[in-house]
Amino acid sequence: MHEEDNRPEGDKVGREEILNKARELAAIIARSEEAETFRKAEAKIDQNGHIQTLINAIKKKQKEIVAFESLGNTTMVGKIDQEIAVLQKELDDIPLVREYQQLQVDMNDLLQSTVGAVKDIVSAHLELERS
Repeated sequence: MHEEDNRPEGDKVGREEILNKARELAAIIARSEEAETFRKAEAKIDQNGHIQTLINAIKKKQKEIVAFESLGNTTMVGKIDQEIAVLQKELDDIPLVREYQQLQVDMNDLLQSTVGAVKDIVSAHLELERS
């Protein structure tokens, strides 16, 4: 018997049960220290007027690029691309933004390592069953 579900060894589980367990795991990850730190940094980013101004300016410039591309105006596209690069550098040079970007990497690493662990464990179980 499995202690966690009182199911006899060898009983099969359905897709819905697997998805429910995945939801439980997702909730655990969402409550992790990494996720909490990420949410706090995201809130700081959202509340920072200067950062939001830069983000909005970049988005506006990206829309301008799309418009000029549709007109075939490569000169303006190049000019606006340079303006975006300047805005992006200013944004990237803000310590809070760099911290947020690092936290995004950390969260992605946590998710990727979780997916990798599940994959490795399932593969190991399948190998054992074949033996």
